[in-house]
Amino acid sequence: MASNFGLKSLAILALTLAICVQGSLGGITCENLNKDTCAFAVSSSGKRCVLEKYVKRSGEEAYVCRTSEIEADKVTDWVESDHCVEACGLDRKSLGISSDSLLDSGFTRKLCSTQCYNGCLNIIDLYFNLAAGEGVFLPTLCEAQRGDARREMAEIRSSGLVAPGPVSGVNHFKYTVAPAVAPSSA
Repeated sequence: MASNFGLKSLAILALTLAICVQGSLGGITCENLNKDTCAFAVSSSGKRCVLEKYVKRSGEEAYVCRTSEIEADKVTDWVESDHCVEACGLDRKSLGISSDSLLDSGFTRKLCSTQCYNGCLNIIDLYFNLAAGEGVFLPTLCEAQRGDARREMAEIRSSGLVAPGPVSGVNHFKYTVAPAVAPSSA
């Protein structure tokens, strides 16, 4: 009977040890990261981590790191280095994930710098996909950045239909949308 108890205890100890070792070697979990390491990190499952801010009942602001649904293409288990965050013109306390910064020529200049573009593959992977979501090819954007910053901004802004803004003293037209007609085979 004592040996039966010893075997059960040994089995429970082994199972507990296996779970603890797996948890400690399992990689990065976004929810375990603090606000100083969350932004631009990638979990062991390949999902990007996102820093979110909320207000507690006391009115105090607090931060939490969550796993987003955005998958990194080429990176897993990664916390971005301070060197890359600085070289690419980013901020560790960035909330969410957005392509808005691509409209800032100062940011784009740093993102497209040799130091960032060739040395910070996780960040380039993220912004490559964000730019693609806006209909922009990041290598083309960086090439334009090296040449003409105005053209680069026009390329990003022209990815959507922009209606004319109101101008005083100008007649306003009504715009209608006509249905598309399929070409006839006649």
